[in-house]
Amino acid sequence: MGVYEGRGLLSKSMKNLQARWAEAQLGWNDEAAAHFEKKYLEPLQSDFKSAMSAMDHVAVTLVQVRRDCE
Repeated sequence: MGVYEGRGLLSKSMKNLQARWAEAQLGWNDEAAAHFEKKYLEPLQSDFKSAMSAMDHVAVTLVQVRRDCE
């Protein structure tokens, strides 16, 4: 799997998680849900953004490496 494919899969998975969380909140919207979101989902969102940025950087670096090796 290439960087772009991995990035796409990760992005799709995060969108799926967000959609499922929105569904869960329809029936679970109390203090425990807020705690779960703050403890698990918010840090995951931050990590996701960092991972996407890193994957973008790796993709650019790989393009440069391929060019340099030609």
